[in-house]
Amino acid sequence: MIQAIVILNAGSSSVKFAVFALAGGDLRPLYRGHFEGIGTDPHFLVSDADGATVADERDSLAKVASPEDAVPRIFAWLGSHSAGLEVVAVGHRVVHGGPVYSEPVVVDGPTLEALTAFEPLAPLHQRANLAPIRAVAAARPGLTQVACFDTAFHRTAPLVAQVYALPREYFDAGVRRYGFHGLSCEYIIAALEALDPAAAAGRVVIAHLGNGCSMAAIRGGHSLGDTMGFSVLDGLPMGTRCGQIDPGVLIYLMQQRGMTVDQVEDLLYHHSGLKGLSGISNDMRDLLASDQPGAQLAIDHFVYRIGRALGSLAAALGGLDALVFTAGIGEHAAEIRARVCRDAAWLGVALDEDANRRRGPRISEEGHAPSVWVIPTNEELMIARHTLRLLGRSSSPRQGEATAAVHR
Repeated sequence: MIQAIVILNAGSSSVKFAVFALAGGDLRPLYRGHFEGIGTDPHFLVSDADGATVADERDSLAKVASPEDAVPRIFAWLGSHSAGLEVVAVGHRVVHGGPVYSEPVVVDGPTLEALTAFEPLAPLHQRANLAPIRAVAAARPGLTQVACFDTAFHRTAPLVAQVYALPREYFDAGVRRYGFHGLSCEYIIAALEALDPAAAAGRVVIAHLGNGCSMAAIRGGHSLGDTMGFSVLDGLPMGTRCGQIDPGVLIYLMQQRGMTVDQVEDLLYHHSGLKGLSGISNDMRDLLASDQPGAQLAIDHFVYRIGRALGSLAAALGGLDALVFTAGIGEHAAEIRARVCRDAAWLGVALDEDANRRRGPRISEEGHAPSVWVIPTNEELMIARHTLRLLGRSSSPRQGEATAAVHR
């Protein structure tokens, strides 16, 4: 019987998952898949470790109306396609660990209750993240479940980087800069260590650029802060989220434009960012292919804000030894990487144009510091490693795994 770990990463209308077999203290990928369009037009897609599609279903999914509904379908598919596989634990991405959790935990009743109390801190994410935990607990009450937090990695940031200039009572109540995409950052540092240990031990800025975007300052493998703050709205402009905005704008929208809190929330989360500024799309691929002025403005603003954030984070680090691009835009948009690197020439960045077109992994000229890298992120593998550790099977990422992930 082969033992395995299932990783679940749930959103409001999607559930991504990955399955890893346990081989001693190692993890061997078996499947990766997702449910998308839950509640509207569900689509179930699964690929094997070689990337070959092994499931692609639509017609039989009418009853999958929520992430909770998706979980038993995933387990049912796994049971029917993987004879001899024993699931020994489930690892979950949970966006918010609040001020309490600074590392992954095994979920029990009191833990789930505490995580539920953090839903107001991440209203569009936390509830969706916790729903599969409840579904698994109901279906398989004896199965170990592990919660891994996007905020945990940034808990090493100094107090001065966590506070807002508000009365201390608000900080004590949980109003502070948390930072997000921590699982991605943690994975990237492990992967960079396999490629360039000296750079990974130095001053690193990670640019996680996808539909959600953030940049983090890392020194000696520990976070000093992140462009996201109290919520996932802060920092860089994103696919549909606004990024940094003057709080006075929100007051104006409510007082002068008569918008309700719910309307403002919908505007900032779903109709802003690249989509709002361009008037075309939240997808960088569409904007790069467009000749419309709005598309160009959105791209220009995106690159400009990345440059400003890079300068700020380099100042917090006292210099820069490495810059890493990751996530959908960071990994695939060579033009965006090139523009960011050219604008960062004042920091000593020297782009290797050919390497950038090849997607690296190193895209800076040899012999120049700081080094610049393109490293695909793998949050699911990071969650699996934490889950394995809490099962008492293993503790730290293996260099071979990290290197293989970089070159996949």
